Amino acid sequence: MGVPGEGLAKGLAVTFKTMTSRSHTQQYPDVAPELPPRSRGVIALLEENCTVCMLCARECPDWCIYIDSHKEEVSVPGAARARQRNVLDRFDIDFSLCMYCGICVEVCPFDALYWSPEFEYSEYDIRDLLHDKDHLGQWMATVPPPPAHDPNGEPAKEESTAARRTGAGGTTTPAARPGTRPVRPDEEPR
Repeated sequence: MGVPGEGLAKGLAVTFKTMTSRSHTQQYPDVAPELPPRSRGVIALLEENCTVCMLCARECPDWCIYIDSHKEEVSVPGAARARQRNVLDRFDIDFSLCMYCGICVEVCPFDALYWSPEFEYSEYDIRDLLHDKDHLGQWMATVPPPPAHDPNGEPAKEESTAARRTGAGGTTTPAARPGTRPVRPDEEPR
């Protein structure tokens, strides 16, 4: 334990120090704030990448994503039968329900959802916070590019796996071929 009143003296010292310093108020409507890089504002949709897998809607804890689609037959030349693909009809996010957790952005396997730093999209009517795919697509222009790779950082899993599998000439090494074992330097390859 400390001396009685020691915490009070420290607290009063912080209070007096803060009272004598000037406050730094940002004048928001007149001066745009400087946001940190990759800040989360609103979710943007890249419609071309959406395959209507529904992972974002299923994983959303607030159930604020609404998706509708239909199937179209696509004829591929040289194929025995026509293939089907999903076509996105409706992709809506109700931002009055959204808690901005980012789970939908993280689980999207096709990079169709991104965080945009845009934050000025308030509405006078709560019903106007339901944004459709066209409105979500407009925010793709404000999505910043991904950060550059750190040269001192750890390489991506895909890069390190590819480097192990290929040799100097770009061919697959015996250790990476399925069903073979690595060759030790002191033995002859079979």
